[in-house]
Amino acid sequence: MLNTNDILETIRMIHTDHLDIRTITMGISLLDCAADDADVFASRIYDKITKSAERLVPVGEEIEKELGIPIVNKRISVTPIAVAGGALRGDGMLKAARALDRAADATGVNFIGGFSALVQKGATPADRALIAAIPQALAETERVCSSVNVASTKAGINMDAVGAMGGIIKKAAALTAERDCIGCAKLVVFANAPEDNPFMAGAFHGVSESDRVINVGVSGPGVVRSAITAAGDCDLTELAETIKRTAFKITRVGQLVAREASRRLGADFGIVDLSLAPTPAVGDSVARIIESMGVGTCGGYGTTAALALLNDAVKKGGVMASSSVGGLSGAFIPVSEDEGMIAAVNAGVLRLEKLEAMTAVCSVGLDMIAIPGDTDEAVISGIIADEIAIGVANTKTTAVRIIPAVGKRAGDRLSFGGLLGEAPVMPVNNVSPAAFIRRGGRVPAPIHSLKN
Repeated sequence: MLNTNDILETIRMIHTDHLDIRTITMGISLLDCAADDADVFASRIYDKITKSAERLVPVGEEIEKELGIPIVNKRISVTPIAVAGGALRGDGMLKAARALDRAADATGVNFIGGFSALVQKGATPADRALIAAIPQALAETERVCSSVNVASTKAGINMDAVGAMGGIIKKAAALTAERDCIGCAKLVVFANAPEDNPFMAGAFHGVSESDRVINVGVSGPGVVRSAITAAGDCDLTELAETIKRTAFKITRVGQLVAREASRRLGADFGIVDLSLAPTPAVGDSVARIIESMGVGTCGGYGTTAALALLNDAVKKGGVMASSSVGGLSGAFIPVSEDEGMIAAVNAGVLRLEKLEAMTAVCSVGLDMIAIPGDTDEAVISGIIADEIAIGVANTKTTAVRIIPAVGKRAGDRLSFGGLLGEAPVMPVNNVSPAAFIRRGGRVPAPIHSLKN
């Protein structure tokens, strides 16, 4: 039960600290849409999605109005198309992507995730067909998001897939160059991808999920920063307790919305993902949280330690508030979407190597990072390999969402607008790992994967 003080505090968080429900995401199984004929499959998935999610946006708007809690995005995730469309080849994958886009438009959601493949141990013909179709699919569609899981702690790293994704990312950038390479902003490469993640671009509906599920993502970097400021000059133990208590309150709000949405939509309640997902708005930055803890500028020494404390405290507070915390849950560090990160890059303090170190303790990885457009695809694959290795070795989710900025150099910028923000183009080390990437094969799973 909420008392009067809890209600008043929640109102203050919403109005002054940017607390919001970042997304209500309906996960929809497409396993019953399987067909040998691509046109039949496309028709079935369009019908299933539009029927299942026809009330998603109106219900989200109703809850937003009744509770006074901003719900920024309404989204859909589906069974990985390479799984549901296992019989598809060539143009069949593109037909599926177009059907997803039409369904997203018809239901009014802003993104639909699941143009995805899971190839951590090997690839089927459908997986290879989907990966090959990604650049064209993202160029042709407005709302489709794509992901490829290339590694897991149990399986190791599929280096053939890592090598392929360097070229896929370059092609996606080239095909959307006139739109600031937006295709790459809708494509993420994963290790240990969660099956219940409500956040794009990596959301997909796992094969172990029920037919329809509601997952909610809550975000409140401004709330956490405000709590840290109010805590004053306390030690780090007390600071961690402050963050935990704040995360607890935020998660309770998310659970309230998730349960109400699932009840009204007749779908199962999945998880609440408590992730400090920033926006370009001033006051809604993870970087500024780190700086408020005493680190001079995000990217300076102490940043990784501060982020580790933040991420752990957020997860602990969330787990205390709900038995259904899942997804990614923790702190996100997408450069283009975080006003403080952008400022730190522009100041020359936050560099790609430091971001990589930070990903060992955050909840995602190298996210929304623009690099020079002439960066070789082998270098991109090397960046992916390094990041994915962190996830596999540490039994955590890591990911890469990187944007080769066609025609731009370090110091230039890309502008996406909205929550995607704008990305300063960061310099990269261009020493080529091509010989290493060409070896292919699979990096074996680490010894600590043998836990059964």
